[in-house]
Amino acid sequence: MEATRVAVLGRGVVPGGEPVLRGDDLGALHGDGLFETMHLRGGRPWLRAAHLARLRAGAAAVELALPAEDALVELLERVTAGWPAEVEGALRLVCTRGPEGGGPPTVYATLGEVPPSARRARRDGVGVATLPLGVAAAARPELGWLPTGVKSTSYAVSSAARRWAARNGVDDVLWTSTDGYVLEGPSANVVWLEGGTLCTVPAAATGILPGATCAWLLAHAGELGFAAAERMATPQRLVEADGVWFTSSVRGLAEFRSLDATRLPRSPHTPALQALLAHPVP
Repeated sequence: MEATRVAVLGRGVVPGGEPVLRGDDLGALHGDGLFETMHLRGGRPWLRAAHLARLRAGAAAVELALPAEDALVELLERVTAGWPAEVEGALRLVCTRGPEGGGPPTVYATLGEVPPSARRARRDGVGVATLPLGVAAAARPELGWLPTGVKSTSYAVSSAARRWAARNGVDDVLWTSTDGYVLEGPSANVVWLEGGTLCTVPAAATGILPGATCAWLLAHAGELGFAAAERMATPQRLVEADGVWFTSSVRGLAEFRSLDATRLPRSPHTPALQALLAHPVP
């Protein structure tokens, strides 16, 4: 088992027990920061450019000053140097607003092995329950003051959803809107196959996080003979689909085995989709 690594911008790799954040860091006090999680495969972060681009877009939305691109890339290279190529890694890049009262942002990266639960979800699929988020599907983008589609370190809602899932005997949750549409999971996008078209929820129209893995999968759907589209869907529409999956960076593709009280049959398309996602790309 590979030990977890930590690297801090300007300091390099630091011992695991060494402090990284000040006590008054706004990332810890207010959840005021952003992060990206990348899948390390063959010792290299998969879709690094897409994740860094999403981080830049999120930083612009919340007015967070980021270091130069080459500094972020160097930090990632430092923390991943020498990582065994055969060991899957979960690489996280965190940028907070820094100390209370002003100062430079705090930027650090962590790297650890992909947890067994993620590999198990790929292999066995997941049981999912819908959970109301309490907003209409189009409500958040209509609020001009509210940043949407950002991967924030303010994670209390996602953590509460995961605790609810554990209490209720399911693996994950799928948030739904007050007007009856599915949105996203706490850490995943939903993808479904409908009449030869691989679909996902439109991020811009709903304010959900645009997934890097999801975007790559839909961009390459034609390699499996599928069209690709962004569509709104109800839970019942997913039940009637030819396959439903969660996509995320570390877990990859996890098939829905159940949705609420409905058991879903295994999709014959899951192996091909997982094989497509396994292709090494920059």
